[in-house]
Amino acid sequence: GKGGQRAAGAAMAGLSTAFAGTAAVALTSDDVVHPEALPWEHLGLFSAYDCGALRRGFQVYRQVCATCHSLERIHYRELAGVTHTTDELIAMSSEVDFVDGPNDEGEMFERPGKLTDPLPSPYPNDEAGRAANGGALPPDLSLMVKARHAGQDYLFHLLTGYCDPPAGKPMMAGLYYNPYFPGGAIAMPPPLNDGGVEYEDGTPATISQQAKDVIEFLNWAAEPEADSRKKEAAKYMVVLAFTAIMTGYYKRFKWSPYKTRAISYMKPN
Repeated sequence: GKGGQRAAGAAMAGLSTAFAGTAAVALTSDDVVHPEALPWEHLGLFSAYDCGALRRGFQVYRQVCATCHSLERIHYRELAGVTHTTDELIAMSSEVDFVDGPNDEGEMFERPGKLTDPLPSPYPNDEAGRAANGGALPPDLSLMVKARHAGQDYLFHLLTGYCDPPAGKPMMAGLYYNPYFPGGAIAMPPPLNDGGVEYEDGTPATISQQAKDVIEFLNWAAEPEADSRKKEAAKYMVVLAFTAIMTGYYKRFKWSPYKTRAISYMKPN
């Protein structure tokens, strides 16, 4: 009867409340702080990457991040006209020796780098990377911005969010407290320091400035086609708008005689 329906409805409401409470508890974990959304200028529909920030970010990557992390999907030639000139990249790549071959005698050899080579990895293989970092392999950063939820915001807060652990939070040896990292304990020591790099353009190298620049560079590394994609999209939208206007005009022109004609029915005599 109606009493049974009311009881069933109350039970469903209680069950829904229980599930909602469980979801809320799961989303407000004490072990991680969710990053705040930041106003990244290069993410706008009509915005582009700041080449000055990309150059500074690449400098931070080379001098800080590259000691542990690779960027294997980016080649020197792809940086031409983005962070450096072609001549600068030729000189930069020639400073690194790459293993190539085999030669005519079937042996591998070392040669100076060239524009077609990828950016060098800090370790010859994954096993060497794990051995140098206590068993943890530093991830490749080529797609890191896209591999993490709220990529730019998460990485910025991760790089700038190191602090002392709260009371009652035990930390194992070799781990550092970062509230934005799941679990709060991260093996990577704080990578950035005020004045840790000296920017060529004189920009003050604060921790937040270095984090902003390197994250914009990593965003470019994950989506180097973003600017060209926005330009092409703008062209397509202009063509689409023109096509829509011409289609509407042709439709009115084509059907105007039929819509404006008067049809009279004459009663036969």
